[in-house]
Amino acid sequence: MLFPRVVPAFLLALPLLASAGDAGCTTGELNCCQQVESTASNPVQALSGLLGIALGALGLNVGLGCSPISVIGIGGNSCSAQTVCCEGNTFNGLIALGCMPINIGL
Repeated sequence: MLFPRVVPAFLLALPLLASAGDAGCTTGELNCCQQVESTASNPVQALSGLLGIALGALGLNVGLGCSPISVIGIGGNSCSAQTVCCEGNTFNGLIALGCMPINIGL
């Protein structure tokens, strides 16, 4: 029977999942981004112009080349770039708005 082994393992993992989910990302989504830039930076201005996104001088951090990170599968995910919490829209991973760098030890 696998059940007696799975339940203790799950109970031991609960604190890890709770702390990972509370890694400073309460209002957005965890992402792994290749770059994090200000909306005023040249690469972000050029990309937002191509996409038709009016960022102006919002003063936000923007993630470029992002992919979502699942909190449930946090042990199997790895981020070799910058782990961020993004509040805004992600345009198919190309650009994510309102990103704050966080450290969750992936």
